Amino acid sequence: MAGTRQDRLGISPTAAGKHAILIGYSFIAIAPVALIIINSFKERMPIFKQPLDLPTAETFTLAGYETLGKRGDFGAWLGNSVLVTGGSLLLVLLLGAMAAFALARYRFMGSRVLGLYLAIGIMIPIRLGTVSLLGILQGLGLTNQLAGLVLVYTAAGLPLAVFVLSAFFREVPRDLEDAARVDGANDWHVFAMIVRLARPALAAVAILTMIPVWNDLWWPLVAAPGVPTLTLGSQQFLGQFVSDWNAVLAALTVAMIPMLVLYVVFNRQFVRGLMGGALK
Repeated sequence: MAGTRQDRLGISPTAAGKHAILIGYSFIAIAPVALIIINSFKERMPIFKQPLDLPTAETFTLAGYETLGKRGDFGAWLGNSVLVTGGSLLLVLLLGAMAAFALARYRFMGSRVLGLYLAIGIMIPIRLGTVSLLGILQGLGLTNQLAGLVLVYTAAGLPLAVFVLSAFFREVPRDLEDAARVDGANDWHVFAMIVRLARPALAAVAILTMIPVWNDLWWPLVAAPGVPTLTLGSQQFLGQFVSDWNAVLAALTVAMIPMLVLYVVFNRQFVRGLMGGALK
């Protein structure tokens, strides 16, 4: 009877349950994003009275986006976010790949301890060291500097990058490396060859690194308030007594676009990287 029911529906009850859970989770994840975008094109009062309704001819407005162009230094905020995110991503991928290659392909004294130390870094939030890191940045003269933010985010992203990439590097057959060395390849040539094979893992690490850095408010607020990123700059529209919710929602909408585009473009590599890391 169960087989007949499965043939008739074309899907087993177990698979249907899994799909229902995934659909429900997708709705929970997408609904807040959709609400932000929808309400960014509505007048102030409809945002609170009919937050779930689509904009109509009476409620539609571009006031929030106009405010971004007039009141906020939006171009500078966006540029700061791009520089910080891009710089952090470049260092995390480069240094993480080099460290992962050394831990995965070489055996040396303390390699396991070093790997464990980096893995522990995934579990401990870097914000716990805010006071100490601020002291270090102040001593180096990097407070209110984008370079200081880049260094902090690089330190925060390296443990996960090393953990994911080392799992991929360990699965690359030794025969490929041996064949390359027979042909005269040195360590850098072998490293470049293995990195090209780990592009899905690099894409996964890139997305997992970019999203927290792009959305972060804490470190720009405490370490570089003089050079605000897009997230920190948007806070100027929130006041103790009056808040410009149209501008806030417009800023959030614009801030989401780069990450959404990157995820759509690299979603296959992202899923392959995560699945590969889980299976390995």
